[in-house]
Formats: sequence, structure tokens, C-alpha cells
Amino acid sequence: AIQKISAETDYEAKLNAIRIWAKEWHFRIGVHHLRGLIEAKEAGKQYADLARAALSALWPEVQSQFARRHGPAPGRGAVILGMGGLGANLLSMHSDLDLIVIYDPLDVEFSAGSRPLSTRQYYARLTQAMITAVTTQTAYGRLYEADMRLRPSGNKGPVATSWTSFRNYQENDAWLWEHLAMSRATCIAGPTSFANDIEIFRQHIVAKRRNTEDVLSDLRDMRSRIAAAKSPFGVWDAKLGPGRLQDIELFAQTGLILAGSPARDVISGLESSVATGLLNVAELEILSEAYFMMFRVQMATRLLTIGAVDVEKIGVKGRAVLLHAVGLDCISKAEIKLKMIYSSAGNIISAAVDDGQKEGNSGR
Repeated sequence: AIQKISAETDYEAKLNAIRIWAKEWHFRIGVHHLRGLIEAKEAGKQYADLARAALSALWPEVQSQFARRHGPAPGRGAVILGMGGLGANLLSMHSDLDLIVIYDPLDVEFSAGSRPLSTRQYYARLTQAMITAVTTQTAYGRLYEADMRLRPSGNKGPVATSWTSFRNYQENDAWLWEHLAMSRATCIAGPTSFANDIEIFRQHIVAKRRNTEDVLSDLRDMRSRIAAAKSPFGVWDAKLGPGRLQDIELFAQTGLILAGSPARDVISGLESSVATGLLNVAELEILSEAYFMMFRVQMATRLLTIGAVDVEKIGVKGRAVLLHAVGLDCISKAEIKLKMIYSSAGNIISAAVDDGQKEGNSGR
């Protein structure tokens, strides 16, 4: 990626070059997955690696272009923090990128360019320039869709967050769901020393001592709100709904923060739930198998369409892709199997949340 983008001298050409490079690899990953050369999990990892490589190559170019007018980045610079699937290093074919930009101005108040900006304005406009570079539709399409809503205060807060403000918010004002999101955060691009400081702080937030009863009560409320706000699009929607991907991921993140684990992946989170007494080993195995099954289904549906899957409209070959993900040769049997898996996983999570709360465990 760096070689492709560095070979161009014009900024617009650089934006096109990174798009061409990323789309070629994106297509290659999809073909390999469709042909069965790689499994869904490996494809998900490769999609995430591709996104990380593209952002890492693009970020210095955006900063260099911005610095021509407004000078080099004040202080220690800025880090792009990958959240969600990007942070956990597992994306599907059409995943958006959840991003947070954190900057450390030290004591510098203004940039030193020909058109200087205040530090806050500098990083806000630099971040916007990066978002534009990623999401703008050019002749070669857009690179990715970017979602910045996970930053402190969401869309109401500044588009870039200072290091001091970020730490203060996470320590004093963040909701549980924001700490759950931090369990998967990963520094994608930016100065290494600053990124290391952010990672140390992330682990500190995840490892904070918590009251298990309070955490599970909040988790139960979150599950209820999500269920009320978002309904699955049908049995082939492996992401939304009780016992499906999002629900298992949320529960796994809860396991990570209750155990204070620095890991980011779902299976580590489920194993942490065993260590904290929320699950037994048999339930761990059921949820783990359910998660990988649902991820295979999710990846298969994304090969076929961006939206909801209609098995009557995707043809014989499309149905074969779905059946391969489930491991059966009949759509009706596959749908029955999925419903049973969703129900079993949802019941296990509900029981763990309710029973854990009743036990009143005080946490670590």
C-alpha cells in the first residue's frame, strides 16, 4: 500500500492509487472465500488487515498534504484508533470502519505553518481531511465508509479528541457500553510512542475494578434497548437479535472487562466469562460454536448482498453459498438449525446475565 501511494506525486492520484490497490485486494479476498480457498474467519482477518494497511498508508499522506498550508502537527501528533471489528481485526466484506482520532498537543497552542491554526482547530480539520480522503467517491469509488460516532459524546463532541479530554472522559463520564467498546480498540496509525500510551491506558480502563452486579444490570438494559430498537431481517440475519453475533460479542466484551483481560477477540471474552463464573465450560463451547457458525453465515450473506437475504431471489448458486456456511444441503433444515442456535445462545446469555446479577458478585 505504501509503495503504491508513494509512487504518485499528485495528492488526488494518491487517493486513486490507494483505492485501486485496496479494491484489487478486496476482490481477491472475496474470490478466495467464495471458492473455499480460505475460511470465513481468515477472510474476516484479511479484510481487517487490508483496512488497517490502507489507513496506515493514507494517514501520513493526508497529514503531509494538510501540513503544506497549516504546518506540521503540533505536539505529539494524532493516532487513529480502530474500534469495533476493525479493532478486533475481524471485518466482513462491506463493513464500515469505526474510528476515533486522538491527538496530544502537549503545550502547543498553534501550528507553525503559513496559515497557522489553533491546536483544536488544526486537528479537527485534519481529521475531517482524513475522513474525506477515506469516504469521498472518486472515479475509483470510495475507500471505505467511516463511522466516528464512538468518539466521546458521539456526534455532539469534537471530531478529534485531545489526549487529556479522552482520558478524563473515559475515567469519569463514559458509559459501560463505551468501556465495552474500548475492550476492542486498537491503534491503527500514528506515532508509535503515543500509540503505546493509548494502549496502556486502554488496558487500564479494561482492568478497572467493577461491581459485577452493576455491570450485568447495565448489560441487561443494553440488550433490552437493542432488542427494542433493532429487529433481525429474518433467519439469515446472523448479526441482529438475541443470541446472534452482536449479542454474543457484547456478552464477550463484558467478560473481558469483568476479568480485566487485555485480549480483544470474542473467544477470549467467552473464556473470561468462564473465569469469572458467568459461564460453564459446556456453555462456552456452545457459544463459541454458535459464534463461528453465525460469522460464517454473516460472511456468506455479505458475498451475496449488502442488505437482507431473500433465499427465493438469490438463485441456486446463492443458496449453495448459504448452505455451505451452515453445513447442510437443504434451506428449510438450515433455517431450523439457525433458529435453534439463536435460541440456545440467547438463552445461555440471558441466564448468565440474570443469574450473575442474582448472585450479587462484587467483582474483582
